[in-house]
Amino acid sequence: MKAEIIKTLLEKSQTKQIAYDHTKNAFKQLKMLLQDIVSEYNADLDDADKRVFLEYRDRGVFEAEVRIAGDLLIFNMHSNIFEFPSDHQVWKTQSAQESPLNAYAGIINIYNFLADSFRYNRTDDLGYLIGRIFINRNNKYFIEGRKEIGYSYPTFEDHEISGEALKKIIEGTLLFALKFDLLVPPIDNIQIASVSQMRERINKSKIQTGKRVGFNYSPWDD
Repeated sequence: MKAEIIKTLLEKSQTKQIAYDHTKNAFKQLKMLLQDIVSEYNADLDDADKRVFLEYRDRGVFEAEVRIAGDLLIFNMHSNIFEFPSDHQVWKTQSAQESPLNAYAGIINIYNFLADSFRYNRTDDLGYLIGRIFINRNNKYFIEGRKEIGYSYPTFEDHEISGEALKKIIEGTLLFALKFDLLVPPIDNIQIASVSQMRERINKSKIQTGKRVGFNYSPWDD
């Protein structure tokens, strides 16, 4: 029993700590790049309407956000390390077959919300997870999500996380948010409302809003 506990600590638990450190370092670098990109883009927008300027906010160790036009992008690092489900494609890769420990990964999630949802405290509004970055103990990464932000077949083999890779992901995310437009919800979804609902909605701007409200939409779709 003791030997098995020691072995698990030396192998699995240590692997998780290493993956966590790589993910945390990558997230720190991502936050610095977000600040640099916001400053760079705003300099190029110097003569534009100030309302289209980008805005960066550091929300602590595990979260940062960028407002771009009417969108809010939230970058969130999970504080835990995960193993992939047994049916995930990552298990078919050479890296995972060489060692199951290579399939433990930290996660950086990327969410897309409407900026007004937070500005006006519209708690019923919708947002989407548009991508997530996985980083393993070898500091290799891959992305699941929208192809615009760098989706590739899940493999850790050839892709080491770097500033260049993170910048490409960030810019792809910004472009996706700008192209992913808010659509009018079907009238059948909103034609009935009680007096109390309407008063609450008028007073608190709580008519549910999302970029594809009323549509059967998966953020992974083309």
